[in-house]
Amino acid sequence: MEHFYLTRKLLIFLFWTALWQAASMAVGNSILLVGPADVLKTLIALAATADFWKTIACSAGKIFLGFFLAFAAGIFLGTASFRLPFLEELLAPVIALMKSIPVASFVILALIWIGSENLCIFISFLVVLPMIYLNTLAGLRSTAPELLEMADVFHVPFFRRIRYLYLPALLPYLISGCRVALGMSWKSGVAAEVIGTPAWSIGKQLYLSKTWLDTASLFSWTLVIIAVSAVFERIILFLLSRIPCGTPYKEEGK
Repeated sequence: MEHFYLTRKLLIFLFWTALWQAASMAVGNSILLVGPADVLKTLIALAATADFWKTIACSAGKIFLGFFLAFAAGIFLGTASFRLPFLEELLAPVIALMKSIPVASFVILALIWIGSENLCIFISFLVVLPMIYLNTLAGLRSTAPELLEMADVFHVPFFRRIRYLYLPALLPYLISGCRVALGMSWKSGVAAEVIGTPAWSIGKQLYLSKTWLDTASLFSWTLVIIAVSAVFERIILFLLSRIPCGTPYKEEGK
């Protein structure tokens, strides 16, 4: 079954690659649409340089930092709002603004406030925070009331309530939120870099590729973004799936 699954995925990949190559040949202009062979050649040439890896490390480090800060802040504020309804009302206008204001507006304001070097950290943070906050709040509220009443009756300790009652309810929402937030952190972070063009950033390379009409480099850096974002997503979701939680009955049955 696994062999069939991998074969099917490979065939799908080959189909879209062939379609891409055919479209490139039909257009007949490498500036408008470059073929996969040229993109691969450019990507290999870029990967042979130290600057390529330094650029990826700098951009990834900043975007990861923005995501993790937003992840921690979202869980903290979501938990606090769950316990203090007034705090939720107080934060509601701010969260609504974060969700509705375009990323470009955030970027321009941030350029005025903090400059370009740490711009993608700030933008990734602002984009991810509402997603984690709202999913944390929804997850905690989904905890079964009858289980909470039972915990009150039997005086279940606080940390056991977190592990056996709140975490099982929260994790599905948190994982769902992270699936969206991880991709958005990269999209918004790189978009901020394209506008701010800080040194040693993927966004600056995309901007230069556009300026020089180097479509092969533009596609190559885009593939890098997709690959790094996918690896990052797998790591984070794997770590979330390893968080120990469940019911006391399962624990005793081990």
